[in-house]
Amino acid sequence: MTQPTVAGVPVVVRDLVADQAACGWQVAVAAPPEGDLPGWLADLQVLHLPWQASREPGPTVPREVVRLRRLIGEFAPDLVHLHSAKAGLIGRVALRGGRPTVFQPHAWSFEAAEGPVARMARAWERFAARWTDLLVCVSDDERQRGEHAGVRARTIILPNGIDLGRYRVTGPADRSRARRELGLADRPTVVCVGRLARQKGQDVLLDCLPELRGRVPEVQTVLVGDGPDAADLRARAGEQVVFAGARSDVRPWLTAADVVALPSRWEAGLSLVAMEAMALGRPVVSADVAGARAALGGAGAVVDREDPRALALALAVRLEDPALAEREGRAGRRAVESSHDLAVTSRRVREAYRLVVPDGVQGDGVG
Repeated sequence: MTQPTVAGVPVVVRDLVADQAACGWQVAVAAPPEGDLPGWLADLQVLHLPWQASREPGPTVPREVVRLRRLIGEFAPDLVHLHSAKAGLIGRVALRGGRPTVFQPHAWSFEAAEGPVARMARAWERFAARWTDLLVCVSDDERQRGEHAGVRARTIILPNGIDLGRYRVTGPADRSRARRELGLADRPTVVCVGRLARQKGQDVLLDCLPELRGRVPEVQTVLVGDGPDAADLRARAGEQVVFAGARSDVRPWLTAADVVALPSRWEAGLSLVAMEAMALGRPVVSADVAGARAALGGAGAVVDREDPRALALALAVRLEDPALAEREGRAGRRAVESSHDLAVTSRRVREAYRLVVPDGVQGDGVG
């Protein structure tokens, strides 16, 4: 089960479910009816269990627990895999250890909050560990942050993956062609892909632009995505910032980039966008979020979070030195080939399920 149903989490769920269905498993996904996931599931001919749930905790939680408990009871799965903090909350309250339970936080809930809310989130995660048969972290940093908060559960590290067959390394001619086809000017370009929300840090990118333009006056910046902060970001952006809106396929936009910016305030590990950019041979400048330093390697730069000046400098260096950007792009492709192949990730997930269902999933699972 999953909530949210937009951005990176449903992509991970879609890819895992596609692999499990191809293995002959009977899989159902409990998720809200809005967003991208229901359509993908229909294309895969995978059962969607409509589960109405808000993105954030609140007064709807008791109703969400009751609905989910009923859905799980009707489907009667061998195993339940909970994706994200909200699904992890509702799912573990509904199940209370009654079925083998795998929880994958996709970034800890307490990192998205401050003050009393963060303290409550830490306390909940510590308590809910008793109802977690297996915790899946996408980076060792995510595991360590959980342990530091007192979360103790059987844990495996399993990085996300992408279908490398959908990506090829692209060069300057591809970049210029992509810009023309997208209606962009053919000049130095920074692309940032992600939900327009505080987590993704697009405001930090906008704050860095005056200094970046001081070094690279002709630079254009493209924000791909939509979200709750869209209006505020548009109000503070200048004419050289392009808002592309939400896109189901971001490959053309990443292809158009000279460098991809990921100024997030928090992540669980290397984001899908970072992997996609690296697979296309694009250098990445990332904020210092969980897993970024270990995963990027020589594929770009990692800068302090919420540091516009450091972000501007790292972007400028790559815009001014195309040879450096090309070397980093090649290093990024090698890195995703070695550590983020979706076929390997999907197989390892199936193997992980055997840790909590020793006889194997006999045909029924719920994502």
